[in-house]
Amino acid sequence: MRIFLFTILVCYVLTGAAQENAGLESSSGISDTEVLRVPAPDAAAFTVDNLGNLYMLTSKGLLKKYNNRGDSLNVFNDVRRYGSVYAMDVTNPMKVLLYYRDFSTVVMLDRFLNRINIVDLRKAGIFQAKAVALSYDNNLWVFDEQSAKLKKIGDDSKLLSETVDLRQVLNAIPSPDKIIDRDGFVYLYDKDKGLYIFDYYGALKNELAITGLTGLQVINKTVLGRKDNKFVKYTLGTFDMQEVELPEMIKHAEDIRIMQLGIYVRNSGGIALFKYR
Repeated sequence: MRIFLFTILVCYVLTGAAQENAGLESSSGISDTEVLRVPAPDAAAFTVDNLGNLYMLTSKGLLKKYNNRGDSLNVFNDVRRYGSVYAMDVTNPMKVLLYYRDFSTVVMLDRFLNRINIVDLRKAGIFQAKAVALSYDNNLWVFDEQSAKLKKIGDDSKLLSETVDLRQVLNAIPSPDKIIDRDGFVYLYDKDKGLYIFDYYGALKNELAITGLTGLQVINKTVLGRKDNKFVKYTLGTFDMQEVELPEMIKHAEDIRIMQLGIYVRNSGGIALFKYR
């Protein structure tokens, strides 16, 4: 297998034009003007779906949903039943995932934030996992750290498929904190070891030593993220690398989410959206 080793500081530029398949283009940089702000002094975490709906987890244990205009839509108030939410996945707005790592449990919500299912990963023999994500066919991708396998789990908590033991094919075993199902591939990201790319049959297709990124996202086969005070961009399968300095209002953000609609930034005053120009 060919392994690409990169040490990169790269930027991505996202246009706000509503052209089909047009999400990322070269431009002068990031707008310093907010186009949306949701007051959120008690926000502990947040994420955004592809429609621009914002999901905010509060310090009081509530999950709040806002539309793309910042209007409040729904609230899920039973967040703490299984402990602390470790991660959220809103890839499909019709099937929101809340992952409780301490109990190896995934709670699924509908678009109104009503509970529709609970998946107990322990029934599939998974007791140690940091990363969980929705698959293209509405099942779950889970990286089982004990067996070093990427597994697909069904709504009934049963194992559907799995990769080989990655200790047999990799020199260093990843401990991914993020899984993304996109463009026909599954991306596992370990901030310390890099990005691992699998096809839907579980075959390892590539391994990229892109490390140190936060807010990692994959859009149109382009890897995006923040590293220190830079935005990074790497187009998969190329040597296309760019970099840009982040504006001050994003440099000091507590958290960011990179979407085709723009960059969502969380700070002490709330959550704001910045467009690319």
